[in-house]
Amino acid sequence: MAWLLEFSLISSFVIACVSLYRYGKVQQQNVLVTITVAIAWCFSFSIVFIIPQDITATVYRQCLQENNATGADVVPSSNISTSQSSGSSSTSCQQPWGMVSNYVFVDLWRIVYWSSQFLTWLMMPLMQSYLKSGEFTIKGKLTSALVDNAIYYGTYLFICGILLIYLIAKPEISLDWQKLKAIASSASNTWGLFLLILLLGYALVEVPRSLWNNANPQFTLLHAYFKLSKLNSEKIEAEENVEDVLDSLNYINQTIPHNHELRFYVNIINRKVPVELMERYKRKDVEQNMSSVMPSEKSLSRLHRQVIKSLQVHQRTQALWNIQIEKVLHCENVLKNLHSSERSFRSEFSTSTQSRFYNPKAAWYWYCLLRPPLMKALAVATAFLSVTVVWSEMTFFSRSPVLSIFANVVNLAKRNYDFLTIELFSMFVLCYLCYCAYSTVFRIKFLNLYYLAPHHQTNEHSLIFCGMLLCRLTPPICLNFLGLIHMDSHIIKERISETFYTQVMGHMDVLEIIADGFNIYFPMLMIAFCLATWFNVGSRTLSALGFQQFMVNEDMSDEIVQEGKDLISREKRKKRRMNESSTRRRNGTELRSTNYLSENENTKIANDNFRVVENTDFDDIRNNITQNFALDVDDSLNFDTDDRIEFRAYTNDDNDHFRTPTRLFDDV
Repeated sequence: MAWLLEFSLISSFVIACVSLYRYGKVQQQNVLVTITVAIAWCFSFSIVFIIPQDITATVYRQCLQENNATGADVVPSSNISTSQSSGSSSTSCQQPWGMVSNYVFVDLWRIVYWSSQFLTWLMMPLMQSYLKSGEFTIKGKLTSALVDNAIYYGTYLFICGILLIYLIAKPEISLDWQKLKAIASSASNTWGLFLLILLLGYALVEVPRSLWNNANPQFTLLHAYFKLSKLNSEKIEAEENVEDVLDSLNYINQTIPHNHELRFYVNIINRKVPVELMERYKRKDVEQNMSSVMPSEKSLSRLHRQVIKSLQVHQRTQALWNIQIEKVLHCENVLKNLHSSERSFRSEFSTSTQSRFYNPKAAWYWYCLLRPPLMKALAVATAFLSVTVVWSEMTFFSRSPVLSIFANVVNLAKRNYDFLTIELFSMFVLCYLCYCAYSTVFRIKFLNLYYLAPHHQTNEHSLIFCGMLLCRLTPPICLNFLGLIHMDSHIIKERISETFYTQVMGHMDVLEIIADGFNIYFPMLMIAFCLATWFNVGSRTLSALGFQQFMVNEDMSDEIVQEGKDLISREKRKKRRMNESSTRRRNGTELRSTNYLSENENTKIANDNFRVVENTDFDDIRNNITQNFALDVDDSLNFDTDDRIEFRAYTNDDNDHFRTPTRLFDDV
């Protein structure tokens, strides 16, 4: 019954496609980018979903080996309950649900693992550099991408060369294709494990703490004000950078004539700029101090790259700004509705989170009554899970006695042939580790070029980066988890039947330093990173260096929070004016479409609201303009007697009289 494996693969594909549609602009972005990112995300999710099935299949094979498979009783999955009730579970091996042939797992892992490694180390870096390149031809972009990646991977090749020389110098080691694959996977997994421990050391503390703090609406609102103020600084900086780059582009547009050979490249750059930005800067005059030298193709290529990067940063800050504005408004609404006697969630402005199924009553019960205690309960649960992860990371190398909590849970389920518990427990822990690792990356300031914003606001560069990250971190996470549950024989130093995932990836015994030192003792340093996060060592250090962080009861934090309050007040005034303007336009349209007056009624209204001015002395007209509109009319203006003077839609009557509005704003 391979339905479980098929269901996992289909679920991975559906989740990848839905996530890509939610975050990316599928209709606008490059088709090759969409396909590549979808494959990378699908393969990464499938590893998390299929590893638990591989573990249950390995437990079954271990049972067959322990009971001498030729003489042991094999109980099909349909007879599990019968065998358990008869008490034969201690002497027979029960086949798990969804069991497939061994070669299926082997072939599947080869395709998934090596394809994801090819994507993350070769395909997607080249694609990312290709998109960032400022060259104007496909050949030029490919050349630039290869040069950028050659510089980036030069250090990796240098390290691999040293390791190969080290292995060749040892006569007891014979290099073959399997050993070379082990070296390649060792390098990738060691890099991933190093980054994983750093990320988990922060996230295992910060995730429970964030959940606990988010249960307090007052704290959440203050933190949202702080982030809004910080984002405003980034937004202003990004806008200034875009302004400088587009000033240069505007100068080039006005310098290079339309019939020049470089005009084709200038038009390519112009197409990268949004229409509203381009129209704004077309109206600006070129500064006189700019050089009048005709630019070269190389300088245009450099400007093209600057335009791409500046617009990418501008798009990121604008998307995060919009999301943060909605978050602050929502936090203010929660705080206002917290003690509402009507028990109906009221908000001044509608947000993108309100769907057509939005119910104010249900929203009030969720945000004001149920969500805070639920968040605290989740904080306690994740804190317990984080402590369990840290303890297991520090003790997973101990085989006797078994100190790893995860290994004890799996061993207990093994003895009872509870394969469902093994699969659910493994998937739950893997999903928690993946969430901790991935959610931390996008909070790092140094990676501020990349982000994930819902509602189709994520650009291609960030989608590719996210795909690279998933492919690089997911295999080390799974390999580390297999060590935590004692399914890796080269860590517990005991010969057991291993998972097909480990067999395909190979072991890192080729390099003794990595096999016996780094992969065992480095995860134990996680406790040091967790303690540093608990005592806010990183935030205090950054604050001391001038990078302000959100710290409770700090004067600087209070000033930034107040700035955030002022910013949201300005945004609310802007939203109110927009709402009022749209309301006036809508009401005006309704009045024009529903109110039809007779000709006599229109004439009566016109006669009541206008008074007649003899169109003979234009000094009188000037005086009437001054009296009725409070405007000073220049005496140098000359009126010709043949001119027909109009005020908006009002014209002369049959008696050659001129009509002016009676009141000041009647013509508006």
